[in-house]
Amino acid sequence: MASEGEAGSASVIEPETGDGDAGFGDLTGNLETESSNGKEAMDPGSEGLEAADTQTGSGDEESGRHQGEVELQCALCMKWFTADTFSIDTATCLPFMTNYVFHCNVCHHSGNTYFLRKQANLKEMCLTALANLTWSSRTQEEHPKTMFSKDKDIIPFIDKYWECMTTRQRPGKLTWPNNLVKTMSKERDVFLVKEHPDPGSKDPEEDYPKFGLLDQDLGNIGPSYDNQKQTTAAPTPGGLNGGLAPGPGKGRGAKRKQQQQQQEGATAGAAKRTRSDPLFSAQRLPPHGYPLEHPFNKDGYRYILAEPDPHAPDPEKLELDCWAGKPIPGDLYRACLYERVLLALHDRAPQLKISDDRLTVTGEKGYSMVRASHGVRKGSWYFEVSIDEMPPDTAARLGWSQPLGNLQAPLGYDKFSYSWRSKKGTRFHQSVGKHYSSGYGQGDTLGFFIELPDGTETAKALPDTYKDKALIKFKSYLYFEEKDYVDKAEKSLKTVTPSRMLFYKNGVNLGLAYENLFEGLYFPAISLYRGCTVSVNFGPLFKHPPKDIKYQPVSTQTHIQCIQKILDFFQTLNIPLSMLKFLITLWMVYQYTQSLQRYRHPA
Repeated sequence: MASEGEAGSASVIEPETGDGDAGFGDLTGNLETESSNGKEAMDPGSEGLEAADTQTGSGDEESGRHQGEVELQCALCMKWFTADTFSIDTATCLPFMTNYVFHCNVCHHSGNTYFLRKQANLKEMCLTALANLTWSSRTQEEHPKTMFSKDKDIIPFIDKYWECMTTRQRPGKLTWPNNLVKTMSKERDVFLVKEHPDPGSKDPEEDYPKFGLLDQDLGNIGPSYDNQKQTTAAPTPGGLNGGLAPGPGKGRGAKRKQQQQQQEGATAGAAKRTRSDPLFSAQRLPPHGYPLEHPFNKDGYRYILAEPDPHAPDPEKLELDCWAGKPIPGDLYRACLYERVLLALHDRAPQLKISDDRLTVTGEKGYSMVRASHGVRKGSWYFEVSIDEMPPDTAARLGWSQPLGNLQAPLGYDKFSYSWRSKKGTRFHQSVGKHYSSGYGQGDTLGFFIELPDGTETAKALPDTYKDKALIKFKSYLYFEEKDYVDKAEKSLKTVTPSRMLFYKNGVNLGLAYENLFEGLYFPAISLYRGCTVSVNFGPLFKHPPKDIKYQPVSTQTHIQCIQKILDFFQTLNIPLSMLKFLITLWMVYQYTQSLQRYRHPA
């Protein structure tokens, strides 16, 4: 792939073998909850308020702590829930586990719960083992123990419940017991170590070394993401790095770690968590809505950011660690939709510099191009470009481009794009320049209008779902990978009528630029030569709105594409038109996705 990074086959965490003891003795109890799992569907005749209640479900009903049972802490609201509350399969889970990510159905964007086990390190495994041994001793023995033998207690426990404690396969070599001792001996801010019995004690020497928890409050054990709030708020139950929150002044190592955490601050902590926590991509996206590190559309391939599809035929498969080394089925994901029309970060030449708000671009060296995030298929559309800086040795070509337009060339270089150049006002298509108007420069505001007919195959087609494309993983995000067949597409191009392009300069219509355009999906596009800087305005408020034509601002494409995606989803459903309109209204206004799932998967 490109030099920006290798994009390998996507895979999830290592698979669980399922050999763990589902019963787990007396440690795992059965909790009967009054609340539901939050997945009831709305009856067709129900009012909107009733449907809103089903969206929240049991997520608002925190039943308190139930130590000794499998409890899960939401990474967003930080509330604790028993696994039974959401009917999560706990066959390979243990009480006091910390190696997971969980979002309750209220906090998660899909309205469903999200649970993903992570691969535990030795520290987390030792912590879980000692917590369970401590709890079992407290509840079953008359004189509870706080220290446990490495050979008689800890190693047998971990060996028995290995598959329940981590997704990592059992090591072939029997060296892991020694590694456990090294881990607990080193982590003195979490574990107590006693290497020999006290003088005069009747304990046999072979029972040692013994280990225990420094903090005996088992309620302080929680997943690693709990430290996200400790840099800005008071500590809450849950451990640091999947461990116990150490008390003040307990050892030199603990003091150094506490000072280091305070100095790092929230920003550094957030950056570290971003690299490690396998949260849903959509919930970890930057404010502009796209990963900072991503594959670029180049070398004959295009990449479409994917997000989990809550309406997949088997959405529970998203929660399984069963795709290690296997291609992830595309039907479990969908192309990510965006709330605003912006300049695409991935659909551009890498040398172009995009501003944080994704509305301004600066050129670098030779001509290179960037397209907008949304394109148009039919109808009349308009957007504006303002020339912010244009030194004498720079230039710009602005206009429209289809997805296969060459990004490392000026706009208008091939059959897939049409442009208007700043120098001499020349218009370009297929690298052929023709005089159009006088040039434009710094301070000018330019308008670009396109009209496409309704009856073409492109106009009638719904957006591609990409679910038949391969999923690749790049920097913790998943992308659909699509191969470009430029030669084939170029040979199949045909002109359509009526179709035309008009260009405007500071509100003045400069006349017809092109007509009888090639059929296709057209994106607003900008190509710059050297250090020219321009800003784009997709609407709805324009500096010089045209008064001589009817048009829609390109910004409305976000709503149109959302509706098109909904229609594409409903093609799989066989329901009356009246109900279809009702459900679309609920989806668009209230996001009542539970009703849609009910109709797709009737009980």
